[in-house]
Amino acid sequence: MRVLIVDDDLGLRQSLTLLLKQADYDVAAEGSPTRALERAAAEPFDLILCDVRMPEMEGLEFLRRYRGAKGQALVVMMSAYGGEGAAIAAMKEGAYDYLPKPFRADEVLLTLRKAEEREQLRGQVASLAAELERWTDRSLVAESPAMRKVVELASRVAPYGTTVLITGESGTGKEVVARAIHRMSPRASARFVAVNCGAIPENLLESELFGHSRGAFTGAVGEKRGLFEEADGGTLLLDEVGDLPLALQVKLLRVLQEGEIRRVGDARSRRVDVRVLAATARDLESDVAGGRFREDLYYRLNVVRIHLPPLRERPEDIESLAVALLERAVKRVGRPVTLSPEALSAIRTTTWPGNVRELENAIERAVVLSPDGVIRADAFEKPGSGKGEAGSAKPAPGGGFPLPASRFPIAESRADAPTRLKDAVEAAERDAIRSALVASGGNRVEAARLLDISQRNLFYKLKKLGLE
Repeated sequence: MRVLIVDDDLGLRQSLTLLLKQADYDVAAEGSPTRALERAAAEPFDLILCDVRMPEMEGLEFLRRYRGAKGQALVVMMSAYGGEGAAIAAMKEGAYDYLPKPFRADEVLLTLRKAEEREQLRGQVASLAAELERWTDRSLVAESPAMRKVVELASRVAPYGTTVLITGESGTGKEVVARAIHRMSPRASARFVAVNCGAIPENLLESELFGHSRGAFTGAVGEKRGLFEEADGGTLLLDEVGDLPLALQVKLLRVLQEGEIRRVGDARSRRVDVRVLAATARDLESDVAGGRFREDLYYRLNVVRIHLPPLRERPEDIESLAVALLERAVKRVGRPVTLSPEALSAIRTTTWPGNVRELENAIERAVVLSPDGVIRADAFEKPGSGKGEAGSAKPAPGGGFPLPASRFPIAESRADAPTRLKDAVEAAERDAIRSALVASGGNRVEAARLLDISQRNLFYKLKKLGLE
């Protein structure tokens, strides 16, 4: 912590400097408030100890000028005059604390320690805010009952060191859930390390996970820490864990059971404190039955299982996902882009076999290629789909139904577009559902057929739109 002392009393400056240096603080001192302001503007300080009464400039005036120049250091005022009134006046001007003279050495050190703790806390809050912003960007949407169960289970298991197996099709957001578990855990301030076990050649994977010693193999010119050591104290995600070779499965099981790793070519074991999360799109039960995955490792990983449903099984999430992913893409390109109502309808009625990842990529591509800042339905036409005009193609089963584009104006404002578009879409859905129910004589099964959506989707929309 770097401290600047501002006081016209040479003896006090010298005694404070000696006291703080003995306590391992980096200390500078100035007898002139004017020079102190210049120095504080040119050099970084964490805390300033400033006298209230000085002939060249009053301490409160120094504080006002320092704050006016956007100084960020905490300021502690010192004075033998004024008592409680002076302390209140200093606090109103933005002082962190007030030390009445004469003060004891332990009082000064206690004040500085409290200031250090505050700065550490402020840094942690800023770090968490940045993490929250990144988490919001990733847009884990849980409108559907299935995804709400996923979020609830993730939050319940996060505080513990339990191994979690996250399953689901490719692109469903398994790493997003793993990062959420890490951020909600006591290990949140430590590292989150992710490795795709299927993307690294088998002959390099052991070294990547556990590290190697010098000379362990050709090209090993020095020691290397593995990912387990990199994640020590934090969380390691083994993505596509089903692709691990059988020989490495044995070594991974040993690490999970004993909490020790051994670098390639090293005879010494090293303790590691790592929470392991595993993810896979494979059917591990079939792999176990076929001898491709060790049964004992499977049970060691599958202590708690979180399964992510594919996007086609949670249509309720698509609209909110689209809006959230649009926000993320807009931040990346740095210009305002909105979804037209027709585009939102096209998103909802399109199949997404690549799940959230495919939807995310499609939205980013549409944002980049939108010529006038408005995304239209044809931005989501897939090669070979045979679509003509936007919205003219038959919707996918279970996806929804087309909405007449003429009912909606083009989105104009990024701020209110999502809400306005959502209201417009819901109004059109109500009209279409009412018309289908009238045409079917109130038969919901027939109404779902007329709308070309699943019965489950129709029942969900009846409840959502208040038409039950």
